[in-house]
Amino acid sequence: MAFRDKELTVPGTVEVAGRHVKRYHIDQPDRRLEPAVVAAAYEYLPQLLAGPDDGTPPASWVVLHRGADSGAYLLAYSWFWDNVVECRIAVAGQPALDCPDDDPAHFVPMPRPGVGCVWELGVLEHERAAWVRHVLAPDRPDLAGYLGDTRVEGPVGR
Repeated sequence: MAFRDKELTVPGTVEVAGRHVKRYHIDQPDRRLEPAVVAAAYEYLPQLLAGPDDGTPPASWVVLHRGADSGAYLLAYSWFWDNVVECRIAVAGQPALDCPDDDPAHFVPMPRPGVGCVWELGVLEHERAAWVRHVLAPDRPDLAGYLGDTRVEGPVGR
């Protein structure tokens, strides 16, 4: 099967478990994320976010990605120690990753230490640069500026 871009949308920032979370969704070109998958993912999200405050602005971003098969992937990236990213992932509907069934709304922790696939890593590239631009480089961190700086919606993958 030939490689193809997928569609990235940015549904906005939410506050979850005391953290500001920028949200990104990656859909198949011919199949959007189902509302039940989105609801299940955001119900599961607090389990993936970083723990206690270490003085770093409480910011994270999440990528919810619908696979081409039965799988759905929820990746939560949280900043800590001012300049380090922690990644925690949950998967659903992907038996190859030890999911108990093929339900894309039944999220479980991912058993492998991944950081993202080629479609998700485009968001990570943007978020790293935005963090430097708004939080690390200025004399005073601009959390609001960081939260407002999202990757452009549209094709993602190349």
